[in-house]
Parts: sequence; C-alpha cells; structure tokens
Amino acid sequence: MTKADLINAVYENLDGSLSKKDTANLVQSVMETITGAIKDDGRFSYPGFGTWKTHQRNERTGRNPQTGATITIPAKTIVKFKAATALNDLVN
Repeated sequence: MTKADLINAVYENLDGSLSKKDTANLVQSVMETITGAIKDDGRFSYPGFGTWKTHQRNERTGRNPQTGATITIPAKTIVKFKAATALNDLVN
C-alpha cells in the first residue's frame, strides 16, 4: 500500500465527510505525531496493532563489497516494530 492508497482508504472509510485534501492532511498529521512520539519518548504503542521502539545498534566491523576492505560501521539508533498478538492473529 502506498501513501496515496492509504489516503484513499481513509477517505472512503470516512464516507467523504472530509475532503481528500483534508484527509491527506489528517494522515500526514497522524504520521508526524507518531514519528515525534518515537523520537521524543523512544516508543509508540497502539493497542491491538503494535509497538515501535528505538534500539541502539552497536558499532561493528563490516566489509566493503567492492574492495573487500574492512570498515567500521558506526553505532546508530534504529526503530524496531513488534506486532501485537491481535495483528498477528489477523494475518496468520
């Protein structure tokens, strides 16, 4: 599903009570709010759907695939998603 598909699906679920532009703004606002919560609090949880949490990945050694040279891959923060049991039951 693409962003446009998501906006269309939300628009249809709202039975046209909002314009497409307002629906797009609503979807964008929700995504920005979720992103902000993950950035500020390190996690976002939506019951019945899942939880996003930040995780610190340690520095590690890797290889440049073109040259075979050893390189150091720096530590960084990543986001992990764990699906809720209800979501897992729906897709299985």
